[in-house]
Amino acid sequence: MVEQENIKIIEIGAVPSAQDFTMQIEPKNVPAVFRECIYDWKAFSTWNPSTGGLDHLQELAGSSTVEVMLSKSAPVFYGDIRNHERVQLPFFNFIRCCKDFSLQGKEGHAPCSSTEKVLPTSVETEQDDLLVGDASRQIYLAQVPIMNIEKEERVQLRSLIEEIQTPLFLETKTLTSINLWMNGAQTRSSTHYDPHHNLLCVVSGSKQVDLWPPSSSPFLYPMPLYGEASNHSGVPIDEHDPSLHPRAEHRRKYSQRVTLNAGDALFIPEGWFHQVDSESLTIAVNFWWQSEIMSGMLEHMDSYYLRRILKRLTDKEMNQMLRKTSPCTSNKSSYEQPDDHIKVSGGNNSSDGNLLHDLEPSALISLHELVSLVHDRVNAADLNTPVNSASDVVTSEPKEIVISELYNLEEDPVADILWALEPLNLQKMFLAMVHHFPRTLEALVLHLVSPVGAEVLTRKFDEMDQLNTEDDRNEFYRAFYGVFDDQFAVMDALLNGKELFSCKAFKNVMDKFLGVKVE
Repeated sequence: MVEQENIKIIEIGAVPSAQDFTMQIEPKNVPAVFRECIYDWKAFSTWNPSTGGLDHLQELAGSSTVEVMLSKSAPVFYGDIRNHERVQLPFFNFIRCCKDFSLQGKEGHAPCSSTEKVLPTSVETEQDDLLVGDASRQIYLAQVPIMNIEKEERVQLRSLIEEIQTPLFLETKTLTSINLWMNGAQTRSSTHYDPHHNLLCVVSGSKQVDLWPPSSSPFLYPMPLYGEASNHSGVPIDEHDPSLHPRAEHRRKYSQRVTLNAGDALFIPEGWFHQVDSESLTIAVNFWWQSEIMSGMLEHMDSYYLRRILKRLTDKEMNQMLRKTSPCTSNKSSYEQPDDHIKVSGGNNSSDGNLLHDLEPSALISLHELVSLVHDRVNAADLNTPVNSASDVVTSEPKEIVISELYNLEEDPVADILWALEPLNLQKMFLAMVHHFPRTLEALVLHLVSPVGAEVLTRKFDEMDQLNTEDDRNEFYRAFYGVFDDQFAVMDALLNGKELFSCKAFKNVMDKFLGVKVE
């Protein structure tokens, strides 16, 4: 995961100018809280339920028909259409139900509990099984348009726009829509992100908002991109099944919480996941506008940007699979002599020609471990005799473990050993194997290098190249590949393994960020 310690929500003391917002706040793509910034709205006083605000709203827009969200899982309202229905309802009826719920809390008044009080006759029978008990707990006035430039015909509460005003710091923005959010009972919205920048303004009541940066997507299991609710998390709010969403247990590490009271506003940048809890009788208005990035993205470039983004995410995923940190040498402090078959293996054992004497203790220990792994997993007669022909190449299958299916260091001891060695120590170890154990080196590379091993080995080669002169590089590769009868076949094997590793990372990215399982 990308480090997120520095991605902190901004608290703005004074309401910024349009220029300051556009130049200093919006480009950071980090949420910002503006306290007491809509006190000058007429709605701030006229919509307040404690001062007759519900009566005022009823008079102002009671004759309008609005679309309410009817939830099967109240008080949680999930974005997936399978968990809720959209029902046309007179705004007057919704306000009346909110009044009844308010009276219930103050005086023990019987709540609005029957479909005929809430729903029009046309949908009473159809929804009766859903509205059992307190109906106000199952309906939510969510995202009801006050203004919508793209779908003007869907605007339902046009008359309310007279009592709100666009904050001054948004005056240069081309707003796509303004919406009303209102609930009688406490509600919880499911975790989701929006494809637009969002300014959420609380007119009455309060909201608690949990936010996650877009890079937290892997822990939130976004719904498939092709699905009805692609911008929603697939993890239930109250509890999750670890067998279905094992990464979700880490999601709270990356969340930040904001409480918004009446008069406060919150800038939620596009792509930021958020989950909202609203107290009883909360009224809010939000403004949506398209970010500069999206408005400036030319359609003929979409496929290019898509490939660039997926490649960047895949590269990051590959580093994550490798636990990408600075490789360190083995932490084994004791010097371990290699066993007898290492000491008496082919090659010149004189001090002049014995490259084993030049190895660091950690590299010698790693060599011993690799030779042992080769002998344990590959059934070969004499791995230390020189390679004379292709018929000498070991062909037996490795035991117990399927090497071609290893993609993580913790699963592959060979890759783990190679990763822990500094590049030049690894180079010396390979040269020692070339001179003393050529057959073992051949078996190691041809039969025990997994996809993660191929990725590690090619990265180590790249690091060696940065540290060596051109002559030293050429001399090393001549010696290393000279062990094999067909050096191009070995190169192909390493590159194929490297591509398998990259492919696995790509599949992980599709799952984590797009919710798509690639078989």
